[in-house]
Amino acid sequence: MTRCLVTGATGYVGGRLVPVLLDAGHDVRCMVRSADRLRGQVWRDRVEVAEADATRARETRAALEGVEIAYYLIHTMAAGRDFAERDRRAATTFAEAAREAGVRRIVYLGGLTPAERPSPHMRSRAEVEAILLGSGVPTVAFRASVIIGSGSVSFEMLRYLTERLPVMTTPRWVRTRTQPIAIRDVLRYLVRAVDLPEGTNRRFDIGGPGVLTYAEMMQGYAAVAGLPPRLIIPVPLLTPSLSSHWVGLVTPVPAGVARPLVESLRNEAVCREHDIAGYIPDPPQGLIGFCEAVRLALHRIKEADVATRWSSASTPGAPSDPLPTDPDWAGGSLYVDERTEVVDAPPEALWRVIEGIGGETGWYSLPLAWRVRGLFDRAVGGVGLRRGRRDPCRLRVGDALDFWRVEEVEPGHLLRLRAEMRLPGLAWLELTCRRQDGRTVYGQRAIFHPRGLFGHLYWWGVYPFHGFIFGGMPGNVARAAVAWAARPPEVKVSPRDLG
Repeated sequence: MTRCLVTGATGYVGGRLVPVLLDAGHDVRCMVRSADRLRGQVWRDRVEVAEADATRARETRAALEGVEIAYYLIHTMAAGRDFAERDRRAATTFAEAAREAGVRRIVYLGGLTPAERPSPHMRSRAEVEAILLGSGVPTVAFRASVIIGSGSVSFEMLRYLTERLPVMTTPRWVRTRTQPIAIRDVLRYLVRAVDLPEGTNRRFDIGGPGVLTYAEMMQGYAAVAGLPPRLIIPVPLLTPSLSSHWVGLVTPVPAGVARPLVESLRNEAVCREHDIAGYIPDPPQGLIGFCEAVRLALHRIKEADVATRWSSASTPGAPSDPLPTDPDWAGGSLYVDERTEVVDAPPEALWRVIEGIGGETGWYSLPLAWRVRGLFDRAVGGVGLRRGRRDPCRLRVGDALDFWRVEEVEPGHLLRLRAEMRLPGLAWLELTCRRQDGRTVYGQRAIFHPRGLFGHLYWWGVYPFHGFIFGGMPGNVARAAVAWAARPPEVKVSPRDLG
């Protein structure tokens, strides 16, 4: 067992690396600026947490005490004139603290840096790499291009550009060659770096088995996702600045985050060597190809997109699956219809009504509209409202409930339903019961995650009807809870018997 320290554990790669290291039998300490940011991680109780800022020598030195392998996964993605100085200061402080603490190895993940005219962010990555390699602590520096994994900024940009634009005019950088790598292979290299020969102090280029242009990746994504081929028309007028704003408009990735990515895509990012195979052999089945990496990333996206925002209690999947601490843009655009109602009844009465919703009880709002929606769903091959519910009063995770599926039940507090009707996107309905300022409060959220342009059009097409369908529910639910609470204990019945 090796004692490892992981910086950047609240980030995309670090958050996936920690559980993989734990599963490999290593002892893990996470260095974060605030321990509160790890509260949602399912592995939180299995790690030691050290609060430290990498630019503060004393804190960083204390965090590295007793550590053998230190993973340096700190990057600044934000724009601004001083980002390079912040990265330089953090890397220098960390390297000096690691040397003083007697760390056996630093492992760094950077980017494939072109020899000529690198972007400012890629130049900064290369500078951090040089600082660590020259620190006196043996350092293994991995250089990667586009990382393919659900929730990564590169993948989300690729995903949403492809899904939302069947025809697109694009900058010239879509013709730039890259060598994408699956997040699973990145994690394999990072974990196996623990066992490299003592004293190894060098950089390694890592990439997947294929070299593709960004346009080819978009067409490959479309094929895996079952979308028609995209018509891509490169034009020379879109500068990195304009391109980043264009990406920010079309995708959930903010322009400030997109800009360094766009700038780096101006240069070819292809491995110049594969020496790592002499230390960490390729798996028998070979490295994961681009299309397979996309398939793996999309495998659980139907549930994972919104689960990353709502709860850390979901069962952890593959390391490539999204995590609760992914950036807000990782799940894409979400449309939300949110309503609350104060209920003049105890919380247990309100919860009884919430848990008894659907089936013969109905949905407390325009029964005819719900029936019509169910008939329409059946007409297009969906499940409709015919499934009803397993039990008239109790629900458990996995139950079918009309054209919903129970995704989460927190007794007395939360019921979350995932739509299984035919939709151009994903939909959830979340009903909550809580006490606030001594009052019982009913909460209701309808959430829609559109898929493609038609998904957005669908939301805005049905939005005018939400006031009728969802608007009446809170008041009707509240009245049902009051009626249930008013009945004598000996005659209390299920909500459907309230009339």
